[in-house]
Amino acid sequence: QVQLVESGGGLVQAGGSLRLSCAASGSKFSISSMGWYRQAPRNQRELVATITNGGITNYGDSVKGRFTISRDNAKNTVYLQMNSLKPEDTAVYFCGVRLITNSLYWGQGTQVTVSS
Repeated sequence: QVQLVESGGGLVQAGGSLRLSCAASGSKFSISSMGWYRQAPRNQRELVATITNGGITNYGDSVKGRFTISRDNAKNTVYLQMNSLKPEDTAVYFCGVRLITNSLYWGQGTQVTVSS
């Protein structure tokens, strides 16, 4: 069973920055990709950013140029640096980890609130 521990959410003013972290542990298998998704009230969960174990990144259109995903493979930890935050970035952010077995695990979510 994979455990994911997220941290770094909170309240910030528009234009500000936050950094999210997600540490994975307990897996018998290697991790292939890690990423962040978000879900605002009444909306579906959407892609924020993902990164493979080879460092290939993918971003949702709404965050390109503002958010940066990175990863420390030795620590099985993924980071999301969020700059120039907007009120529409307000959501619960979920860490997602996919193993080489193709199993997908989710963190418990961390709230990000951007005030105008």
